[in-house]
Amino acid sequence: MDAAQAVHEKFLAALAGGVLPDRADTPDPAAAGLSRAEATDIFLSQLTSRQMDRLSRHLQARGEGFYTIGSSGHEGNAAVAAALRVTDMAFLHYRSNAFQLHRSRQLPGGTPTWDMLLSFAASSEDPISGGRHKVIGSKPLNIPPQTSTIASHLPKAVGAAFSIGIARRLGMTGLPLPDDAVVLTSFGDASANHSTAQGAFNTAGWAAFQGSPMPLIFLCEDNGIGISTRTPTGWIEAQFRHRAGLHYIKCDGTDLVSAYAGAAEAAEYARRTRKPVFLHMATVRLYGHAGSDVQGAYLPKALIEADEARDPLLAGAALMTEHGWMSAGEIAEAYEEIGATLARQAEAAIQRPKITTPKHVMDSLIPPKREVARPNTPTDEDRKAMFGSDAGAMDKPQHMARLLSWALADLMLTHKEIAVMGEDVGPKGGVYNVTAKLHQRFGSARVVNTLLDEQAILGLAIGMAHNGFLPMPEIQFLAYVHNAEDQIRGEAATLSFFSDGQFTNPMVLRIAGLGYQKGFGGHFHNDNSLAVFRDIPGVILAVPSNGRDATQMLRECVRLAREEQRVIVFVEPIALYMTRDLHEEGDGLWTSVYEAPGDGTPIHFGDVGVHGQGTDLAIVTYGNGYYLSRQAEKLLAADGVKARVIDLRWLGPVDEDKLVAAVGDAKRILIVDECRITGSQSEALMATFVERTPVKKLKRIAADDSFIPLGRAATLTLPSRDSIYAAASELLT
Repeated sequence: MDAAQAVHEKFLAALAGGVLPDRADTPDPAAAGLSRAEATDIFLSQLTSRQMDRLSRHLQARGEGFYTIGSSGHEGNAAVAAALRVTDMAFLHYRSNAFQLHRSRQLPGGTPTWDMLLSFAASSEDPISGGRHKVIGSKPLNIPPQTSTIASHLPKAVGAAFSIGIARRLGMTGLPLPDDAVVLTSFGDASANHSTAQGAFNTAGWAAFQGSPMPLIFLCEDNGIGISTRTPTGWIEAQFRHRAGLHYIKCDGTDLVSAYAGAAEAAEYARRTRKPVFLHMATVRLYGHAGSDVQGAYLPKALIEADEARDPLLAGAALMTEHGWMSAGEIAEAYEEIGATLARQAEAAIQRPKITTPKHVMDSLIPPKREVARPNTPTDEDRKAMFGSDAGAMDKPQHMARLLSWALADLMLTHKEIAVMGEDVGPKGGVYNVTAKLHQRFGSARVVNTLLDEQAILGLAIGMAHNGFLPMPEIQFLAYVHNAEDQIRGEAATLSFFSDGQFTNPMVLRIAGLGYQKGFGGHFHNDNSLAVFRDIPGVILAVPSNGRDATQMLRECVRLAREEQRVIVFVEPIALYMTRDLHEEGDGLWTSVYEAPGDGTPIHFGDVGVHGQGTDLAIVTYGNGYYLSRQAEKLLAADGVKARVIDLRWLGPVDEDKLVAAVGDAKRILIVDECRITGSQSEALMATFVERTPVKKLKRIAADDSFIPLGRAATLTLPSRDSIYAAASELLT
């Protein structure tokens, strides 16, 4: 017999026979602050969740449903919903149907079961994802959708909780989260072992240990198993009962009174103390991991039966009958009526429209544009007061690092919601001094020194964006982002897609990177691959090559984040941070005078840079490649070659129309790519030009497929002025 059917029949048989668990050692509802009406409502939400799990399996068997990772055995989280407010943001585990169903009772007028059934059926009318995925989530209920199975949502829950205290310090109002809110994030015992989760626990505890407000509840729904791998008995409690910075509370999620009492205690503690809580809730997993999972293949029959005896519905029925709130017959009748109602709704839901075109699938990849408050317009006096002695240097040519630093300061002065976060970005001013003086100008609430954990840095940014901030996180070196790339790929970039554009987390992620740092760092500091960003749908990738462009592009990135809610990766070439000269020492050709906001020619998203109008050759490049190509162009000019050098600036996505227009009537195209030839931008550019300009001669030069070594050998595998000149000369023959 199917496991779901077996559990269903055992529940009905227990009701019919009056054989329900003994509640002698369980909490008293009144002592827990739980009234008859509240307890009954929780129990009805639990019954509904169970019937939805059963229905999801029937729908899948018919080919009309597409999700069977159910909540059976985890219905205790309905009691957690009862202990919290709708204004408490919840980042939920995938076994949290009961939580969402019960929270909907706190906001009358909704149609929670219908909404979930539309999601089960992948209907385009599904109100959270538009049929793109079965996710738990609701904009009115303050539940951002999650598809995570490995707790990758925990770091952003930390960020959201942290943002509440920051907003209070800054006196910000009108944000999504009120200043007395708490944040909940739930996960399983197996996920608690993942490095992402461990980083979130550590970050929350680290912040709380230092006195930073962190009103956060970590809800560990401990069912003792992760797919087929058992969690050692006592492991979670041993790990978290005495963990620094976390307040530990334990409850039994199979008993709704215990679950409510534990959740109420956790909510009161987090709200009153503004400190994080680890709520350890014992649960049981019924049916197996998902629809195709057969527990009997890896668990002994006795253990399966013992787990089924801990069914939360049996304990809930015992509570109802013991107090005379519902009879066994009334429970059975309510349960069957819920099932019949859901079955009727399901037949209607599966008839509702589906996504039928590629365009419809991708409609929510790009977040919707939004109306934003008019930014502050600083006066000249405001700016002079902020910049102090720096103001006197602004009419003198400067290198990229300093221009970026001033641009950041101007942006933060203009937009009060901008916050910068990262390792060493505070008083030190960052590894390359790009965030110099920001801390003294704007304080620790807006310039946040983080611990050494890239997942924590990006999670902090994503979570703060959920609460109305515009984060500008910094990753010290390009290679370090691989420690946390799922925070970009699996969390930041997918939020709009899976919420049909209802939830967004706009940000400008600054990363120091790329090659050409002679004598320093090896491949961890000289990483020359951008492929990790280029294949993430919806992410914008920007790479400036000089200080003037960097300033204007950074302002455009902030506009894109504020007004269009985009996620932008802004890669700053380390080797060009302090570069002043182009052809010879002292020529100063790679410096610029700082252009204040509103001055100079703006660089819009997709705009390419063009140097020269030669028709013999167009060199298409970016970053360090643009700098070296400009040097090679001078050598080519000495040979009588009329060339133009095109700076892509925006690598993802490339505006092909503007690029082809920039190439214009040049007869030949040389692509210069400083990244490794396999997986580099040059591959896509070659394809673009073959398709769009088939009569032109093409050639490319890129870095070898190698990591970068230390010392004088650091540039041997990379394009150089001379190798670019040689490749161009060959193309011209």
